[in-house]
Amino acid sequence: MPVAVTFSQPAGSTAPLIDGHGRRINYLRLSVTDRCDLRCRYCMAEDMVFLPKSAVLSIEEMGELAERFVARGIRRIRLTGGEPLVRRGIDTLAARLGAMIGHGLDELTLTTNGMRLAEHAPMLAAAGVRRINVSLDTLDPGAFRHITRVGDVNVALGGIAAARAAGIAVKINMVALAGLNEDQLLPMLDYCAETGCDLTLIETMPLGEVAEDRSDHYIPLHQFIAPLREVSAIYPVDKRTGGPARYFAVEGSPVPLGLITPLSDNFCTTCNRIRLTVEGRIYMCLGQEDHIDLRAALRERGDVDGLIDAALAGKPRAHDFHIERKSTPAVARHMSATGG
Repeated sequence: MPVAVTFSQPAGSTAPLIDGHGRRINYLRLSVTDRCDLRCRYCMAEDMVFLPKSAVLSIEEMGELAERFVARGIRRIRLTGGEPLVRRGIDTLAARLGAMIGHGLDELTLTTNGMRLAEHAPMLAAAGVRRINVSLDTLDPGAFRHITRVGDVNVALGGIAAARAAGIAVKINMVALAGLNEDQLLPMLDYCAETGCDLTLIETMPLGEVAEDRSDHYIPLHQFIAPLREVSAIYPVDKRTGGPARYFAVEGSPVPLGLITPLSDNFCTTCNRIRLTVEGRIYMCLGQEDHIDLRAALRERGDVDGLIDAALAGKPRAHDFHIERKSTPAVARHMSATGG
């Protein structure tokens, strides 16, 4: 049953969020948990140590911070993790944030691996979520199990079908992995055409220590899409969804194709994002370690807005991502600790 929530304007600053380089920040990625029910090889170690309950924000604290950010000009919020749908109370948080749509917030979205999507799709639709991203790197059951270590691709596909039945638009996020899914682009494009999903390709990013050398599986997107170019022309299109993807039309296909290229074609000059982790830390950049901790100030009723301003002033111009053989990750924390 949907959680009934009404929106009330929070006290605090209403000053717009503008960083030290003049970029207006209007997109918050809110990580609700560092936990996940998969162990994707490029994202996490097989044996992860997760945060204790005392270290993470409560659902109520996340809601309060989100309302503060919306009061200061955040127009889009994406719920991330880890896997956001494993977080207890996600229905309460989604309803609270969804109540802000039309009251400063334009859109509430979510990124998920799809494992629990069939269960939660009706709740998300009732909260006002109209589109989601589903991380899906292959349709091949064996390859899916290998990449995720524990996953069943049919569960993810069932979740996508449930989301579409609930009226939620789905975009597939497919990480390009040399030697693992290079042969899966054309089948994935066909699947998206059949199911009405969009498709975005993403280069793997050097975040956190994992068991394998990422350079073994890094492939720039211009190389990954070469098999597609052999059979279809692609053309840039004027489409934006608030994130870093550049979009293309594929000749003969109805599927919008997005490309996210943090390594081969840096996109930082147009960055409009800020990330809030489940610990209450603002990371000004996915590829930098600098952060500002809001948790203590929030719990002690300190100057939260002043800390947000300090975070904006310190937001770097660009990340320092690179992948080289045997190189250390750009940052020590895993993607699941920051939020995708």
